[in-house]
Amino acid sequence: MKIYRIFNSLILATVAVGCHRETTTDQPSGPKVEGDKITFATNAPQLGYLMVEPAQERKAAAVGLYGRLAWNDDVTVRVYSPVAGRVTAVPVEVNQRVAAGDTLAALDSPDFGQALANARTAAGNFAAADKSLTRAKELFTHGAAAQKDVEATEAAFVAASAERDRAAATLANYGGSADSTNEIYSLRSPLAGVLVEKNISPGQEIRSDLMLANAQQFFNPQFVVTDPTRLWLFLDVSELDVTALTPGREIFIHTPAYPDKIFHGRLDIIGRELDPTTRTIKARCLVDNGDNLLRAEMYVTVDVASSGAAGVNVPTKALFLKGEQHCVFVETAPAQFARRTVKLGVESNGRTAITDGISPGERVVGEGCLLLESILEGDNP
Repeated sequence: MKIYRIFNSLILATVAVGCHRETTTDQPSGPKVEGDKITFATNAPQLGYLMVEPAQERKAAAVGLYGRLAWNDDVTVRVYSPVAGRVTAVPVEVNQRVAAGDTLAALDSPDFGQALANARTAAGNFAAADKSLTRAKELFTHGAAAQKDVEATEAAFVAASAERDRAAATLANYGGSADSTNEIYSLRSPLAGVLVEKNISPGQEIRSDLMLANAQQFFNPQFVVTDPTRLWLFLDVSELDVTALTPGREIFIHTPAYPDKIFHGRLDIIGRELDPTTRTIKARCLVDNGDNLLRAEMYVTVDVASSGAAGVNVPTKALFLKGEQHCVFVETAPAQFARRTVKLGVESNGRTAITDGISPGERVVGEGCLLLESILEGDNP
């Protein structure tokens, strides 16, 4: 019986040693580090913590810029009344198309009446001075007047002529003429377009100097006329983005009001200074709004078209800092990864632009880059 027990013990020990050797043989070896490269065994458990995806080619130089639409000042006029008075009529409505010279409002204006009276008085004085000069010259020709009388009438004629021109210019500046019959002043549109803003009503008292007051209810224009098919777009551009932008570049505009539609425009002017509060640079774009879907003061997001190779997009979580440099890990072969220094572009929606260091199609580690970095730095898990 003892011999049988000893024999069984030897058999169990042999089986245990064999199993231990088999387990040891199947265990994967640790990662191999060479410089900035890491190589794993094909069955290494660390590979299960890594997620790799190809870098995507960028079609835009900047993505997800924020901006605000505004009326194009090149085709917009903000109308203020140059005279004081009481509004008697407002024959136009918002969104109405007006022609250059159309009456926007009528004002009973003492200022305009005084300018009209001055112009008529100056015209009468000029006519009298002209007749006096003609008569003085005739008398001088017949020896009935002295030379000094002629010179005096000539001086009076010149003064009357100057006063007539000044009074006529003042009246014309108000938009009137000597043919006007009363002191009702017509506030007219200087250009053709669409009336998009109206801030007066009949019976309201208007003063020409209120635009100088530091109060919004006073310095708002009485009317705004513009061409709504041509808008301006003001962008807030970061320091990283502005280096990729140049005037004339095409832009693609997205707005929540029309999520399935892309509007087009182009970069016009890029600012020269940084806003100290927002740390952004202002850029102005010209926007084609021929279908009249966009509105001034809308907030939009903008992608700027690339003029050529614009780099790639990678997940933002694929990036990490090594000192002051941004790095990623690239899969150079199955189970083999290399650390690479890159230059960053703009970040948007969880993805970051890489302007240098990665080529389109290269496989980048999106998750697990810190695990690889710890192995590369000698802290092997």
